[in-house]
Amino acid sequence: MKDYVLELVKDSSGYNAKLNIMREYVQAYILRILQDKGFFHYAAFVGGTALRFIYGLPRFSEDLDFSMERKDKAYSFGDLLKAVESGLRSAGYSVSIISGSERAVHNAFVKFEGLLFEAGLSPLRSQKFSVKIEMDTHPPKGAEVKTVLINKYFPLSFLTYGNSSLFAGKIHAVLNRKYTKGRDYFDLGWYASRWGDMEPNLIMLNNALKQTGWEGDTVSSSSWRSIVTNTVERADWKKVRQDVESFLENPNDMDIFTKENVLSLFKPKGV
Repeated sequence: MKDYVLELVKDSSGYNAKLNIMREYVQAYILRILQDKGFFHYAAFVGGTALRFIYGLPRFSEDLDFSMERKDKAYSFGDLLKAVESGLRSAGYSVSIISGSERAVHNAFVKFEGLLFEAGLSPLRSQKFSVKIEMDTHPPKGAEVKTVLINKYFPLSFLTYGNSSLFAGKIHAVLNRKYTKGRDYFDLGWYASRWGDMEPNLIMLNNALKQTGWEGDTVSSSSWRSIVTNTVERADWKKVRQDVESFLENPNDMDIFTKENVLSLFKPKGV
């Protein structure tokens, strides 16, 4: 399996493209390991990487984000990480895993050693690159879930959120994050340009905002567009561009996803 990802890298051009395709393949491989362990009987695949895998979001992602939708007594984050490590080692990868503290959101970094060197992306064999795994064990209530089947390097089937719930999650990230993460804004604009008439799952969005200390009013069907607009207007678009550019399939997309164009997508209907 490692030979295959090295071939994928060889067939790509440019450092960022090679790095992104390598990371995406190992993300898919990790998903397959989790799938084989029955992980998606109780956990949903969410976030930007899910948007890319399911709907073809034209940017790559660093993380694998999950949400526990059904309580399962067999769940052990440590055991899952051991399965991921074992599966990757069996496929020929040299990996180590560093896990974070056991709070409501469990997280870990899967570190790949030697792969950058073998792919010709680093002169140092010891240089590592990481994939972050994050599991929210206390997600906001109200999400709509569904099972999807895709073929991303190999067949994958997993639990995920419905469109309006994924949209709500992205809006929550934009409103709640304490720093400017350009990937959030790109995803937000992409979402609105693809599904212009869609409304976010407001029950889930308000529950998520309440969990993270939102001090504003309850978000409603008549207010969410103006709330998003105010947040986008305050964003430093230079920072947005700097954050997201290296993850784009086509960096020129940022010439289209200007602040003005994104703002136009959230005008109240009839304006």
